[in-house]
Amino acid sequence: MRPVYLAESELALLLVIDMQQRLMPHIADHESVVDNAVRMIRAARLLSTPLLATEQNPRGLGETIRPVIDALPPDLPRHDKEMFSCWGDAAFRERLQAARREHVIVVGIEAHVCVQQTVLDLLQVDYVPFVLADAVGSRRPRDRDLSLERMRQAGAIVTSTEAMIMELQRSYTAPTFKQILKIVK
Repeated sequence: MRPVYLAESELALLLVIDMQQRLMPHIADHESVVDNAVRMIRAARLLSTPLLATEQNPRGLGETIRPVIDALPPDLPRHDKEMFSCWGDAAFRERLQAARREHVIVVGIEAHVCVQQTVLDLLQVDYVPFVLADAVGSRRPRDRDLSLERMRQAGAIVTSTEAMIMELQRSYTAPTFKQILKIVK
């Protein structure tokens, strides 16, 4: 596989991992994590980037939080998974493979568990994960920081929400640019 430096919109997909009611309030700086994830979801929809979303044990951890549900397409199913890694869920794998998108933009929680295991699995099967550092979180900041470093060392691209939105946008001459500016500001 050739080296990847920029996400390409025609190859990109946004993965929203386990942003659930009972866990989110315990995530360090959770308001910022939610805000950035919602900004990325809104931009992805505007730019026609496909989305996938998961929930880990929704009976125990609750459903996806309301701001994320409101931002997601209303008909988007949320995969109820048992494995920490999204890749461990057969239905998720099928949907990801069917999307035919190799650049997987990742937001969600917890960075050091479900996000990290998913990203490491995606790397092993030749996807290119882009982890949005300001849109992933853990209960303890140190866990988040170490997981971001581990994912980066393994080959994931770690960046910010605004950087990713502008990467996908590519040009101020694109018809969506004014709407994108409203999202990032």
